[in-house]
Amino acid sequence: MNVKAKIIALVIAVSLVTGTAGLALGLMISGDNQPNIPFTDGTGKTNDDEQDGNGKITEEQISEVEKIARVFQMISDRYVLEVSKDDLIEGAIQGMVDKLDDPYTSYMDEDEAAQFVESLSSSFEGIGAEVSMVNGKIKIVLPFKGSPAEKAGLKPGDQIVSIDGESVEGLSLTEAVLKIRGKKGTDVKLGIVRQGVKDPISIVVTRDTIPLITVNASSVEKNGKKVGILEITSFSANTAAEFKKELKKLEDEGITGLIIDVRGNPGGYLNAVKEMLYELIPSDKPIFQIETRDGERDQAFTTLKDKKPYPIIGLIDGRSASASEILAGALKEAGGYEIIGQNSFGKGTVQQALEVGDGSQLKMTLYKWLTPDGNWIHKTGIEPTIEVKQPEFFQTSRIFIEEKLTYDMYNDQVKSAQEMLKGLGFDPGRTDGYFSEKTVLAVKAFQEMNNLEPTGDITVATAGVLEEEIIERIRNPQYDYQLQAAIQLITK
Repeated sequence: MNVKAKIIALVIAVSLVTGTAGLALGLMISGDNQPNIPFTDGTGKTNDDEQDGNGKITEEQISEVEKIARVFQMISDRYVLEVSKDDLIEGAIQGMVDKLDDPYTSYMDEDEAAQFVESLSSSFEGIGAEVSMVNGKIKIVLPFKGSPAEKAGLKPGDQIVSIDGESVEGLSLTEAVLKIRGKKGTDVKLGIVRQGVKDPISIVVTRDTIPLITVNASSVEKNGKKVGILEITSFSANTAAEFKKELKKLEDEGITGLIIDVRGNPGGYLNAVKEMLYELIPSDKPIFQIETRDGERDQAFTTLKDKKPYPIIGLIDGRSASASEILAGALKEAGGYEIIGQNSFGKGTVQQALEVGDGSQLKMTLYKWLTPDGNWIHKTGIEPTIEVKQPEFFQTSRIFIEEKLTYDMYNDQVKSAQEMLKGLGFDPGRTDGYFSEKTVLAVKAFQEMNNLEPTGDITVATAGVLEEEIIERIRNPQYDYQLQAAIQLITK
């Protein structure tokens, strides 16, 4: 096959992907775990008709993309500078994806695809810390409990400036993460800049297998009743099994009510949430529906005959998305259960990540999903049956400062500090980011209470203690108004 034919074939293979359930972000449908409904690809074929994820390329389709092949050939043969053919192909694919104007459809190269798959596996090999890009700097958000990162002494807010002696300047977050991760038992040396420490420090972390625990179980007793709480952080490969195991433990302990918390849960495998709903929702109504591009709908039902012998309440917020919204919608519309919190994110589409052929993947939106009553919640979200807002300090942004904050300054860092002070009971007078005289007094009072020099300025040390105090308060169930409302309702 000549270059022109290869490019045409590749472009069409990428742009006309159809067919079976592969791996999908948001609502993930693994090929080995098909829902009990005949998904179609919009051509009338069921998901059993094609198993390679790619539709057949017709002569008509080849002629439609000959222009792309001609441009590719012109640039390859005649452009004034040497240009990578691979880069041109990647650019053409990315251009088609961008034209869809769909934030949930994306092209992933081999490394990105591997990391994407790993993010929904049951474990990975690395240091066990969440990292993010903040103002162009790579920072530790949170080391996982008991992880190599935590044991080595990494702390929230640590800035990573080098990996194995090489500067991270110019690296994307993905590139940095790939360098930090590695095989179990190997070491990675991180150069760290830490607030309150003058010079960079070096921390060596021994990589290990990091289990991804997605179901956290606990219970509380009130008014003589025991309430089980299952917090679901994502819907990954093992989530359904974890859920069933933890739910059985709670039931064996004699719970009289259950709270399912999917706040902050961005979604995951469709099959995981489906299996969980099999434990909770009777077969009277569908637990969700799938709609194809042609408007055809398929419904998913459980085989459960009766409800649980105890009440169930779901917790959602603005970061509960996709599979979390399927669960909330099913609890609300098919189960008739209360949903407490705030409006969910609003992601009502299903993506599939399909192999392009060289390790890269195209994650593309193929379906809509609908609630049991047939509602499409895309961009609107699931409405709670009982709206409860969290304290304002729950939404506070972290403080990243290069130098102290002081009187008469006006910026977002001051605003964050004011919100934290207010949440901790130190009235700053305002929370708009202007460092007023009353804010100075609040800072001094906070510093005196925490054995810090009462200067009234927010130094690196003061900012660090502020953050520690506010994180501790956020983690305290006493200040979780949504959880407390659920416990109150379920035990009244």
